[in-house]
Amino acid sequence: MYCAANTGRLVTKSEIADCCNASENHLAQVIHQLALMGVLHTQRGRRGGMELAHDAKNINIGNIFRKMEAPMPLAECFADVDNSCPLVNACRLRHALQEAAEAFFNRLDEVTLDELICGNTALLNILSPEPCRA
Repeated sequence: MYCAANTGRLVTKSEIADCCNASENHLAQVIHQLALMGVLHTQRGRRGGMELAHDAKNINIGNIFRKMEAPMPLAECFADVDNSCPLVNACRLRHALQEAAEAFFNRLDEVTLDELICGNTALLNILSPEPCRA
């Protein structure tokens, strides 16, 4: 969201950390993942930083969450390895959790980064003094 609110320039990890009260170490991991996914373009060096790799209208939030969060099992019974739950073959909760997770991702599939930023004056005032250009 920070990159979408600050289009036209490279933004830095430290800017985002300061603005969002986030750990730079955690942000580095998230930025790396988003760059690997093709969401962010990063540039190293003294004048380095990052920017969106695509227009915010073309960045789907559901895709991002699926790729970043889906590998983590909701409960032990979803884990391929280390699943020692004795209830796994009889438990109906697992199916309900699968449906709930899919509903979560399906809802996010309807959201673009542009929808989160543009027209959201309160958010833009926090993230950037400039008007939305995404």
